[in-house]
Amino acid sequence: MKSIRIHAFGGPEVLKLEELPDPTPGPGQIVVHAKAIGINPVDTYIRAGKYGPRLFPFTPGTDAGGVVEKVGGDVKSFKPGDRVYVAGSVSGAYAEKILCEEKHVHPLPEQVSFAQGAAMGVAYATAYRGVVIRGAGKAGETILIHGGSGGVGTAAIQVAKAIGLTVFATAGTDDGLKLVIDQGADRAFNHREKDYLDKITQATGGQGVSLIIELVAHINLDHDLKLLAKFGRVVVIGSRGPIEIDPRQTMMKELDIRGMSLNNASEAELRSIHAGLAAGLANRTLVPVIGKEMPLADAAKAHEAVMKDGAHGKIVLVT
Repeated sequence: MKSIRIHAFGGPEVLKLEELPDPTPGPGQIVVHAKAIGINPVDTYIRAGKYGPRLFPFTPGTDAGGVVEKVGGDVKSFKPGDRVYVAGSVSGAYAEKILCEEKHVHPLPEQVSFAQGAAMGVAYATAYRGVVIRGAGKAGETILIHGGSGGVGTAAIQVAKAIGLTVFATAGTDDGLKLVIDQGADRAFNHREKDYLDKITQATGGQGVSLIIELVAHINLDHDLKLLAKFGRVVVIGSRGPIEIDPRQTMMKELDIRGMSLNNASEAELRSIHAGLAAGLANRTLVPVIGKEMPLADAAKAHEAVMKDGAHGKIVLVT
């Protein structure tokens, strides 16, 4: 089978397409023939060595959509031929075939494409945990998705609408603004306009928003504290550097700044998250947006694309 391998940390050029033996499942394991593979910003940080040491060589990635090819002993939930999405693996997801534990594999409804399945593992699970668990979003509240046109942003819009929040979202282009409205946002704001923060505050009648999902905290966090209503929360999901804030802004309104990393989710949380996502896929309240499909051999180009501003939807590799 073909697989992307990393032999040393570095830039996108360290992603090499190689031929490897097909994996064989052991007890409790599943081999999935990947049809589409999700690209996430965290993959680029791992590739660059920012997430600590790794044993080389390794195959990166955690997310895919595909078909069960083989199952090992004791596997009860899946059989060869089942359509599935993968959220985590033993062998790495940037490959034609992926070795998984049973807990990594989830049913993929017939109406959901393999590319859409490849969006579920990180993007939708991150959005769900950010909005529902860390953000404690409640029906009737107003939420701002600060960076709404990318893979996690569009997922967060859909999750928030599904549980009854009024959704504001930002984007930086006309296409991005249209996209967030199409995904269910009640209002869209262009974060490149100088007065967009005032417009958001005005849209809440001067009260501010209850919850912010923050994808670019290194730019927005100080602004977020001004936008929040009393007892409001901001969940930091993405940041590419430091930022200076005024902590006094948190005092009078008793605001919370909450970090969020999907790596900290317990197995019980992950079961709950994927049960919620499965229900959303089944009833079509969750419909992943695919922005770009690229061949597996173009993994390096995909890593460049996922880090560019103005992303629209999910980038996936296809086998």
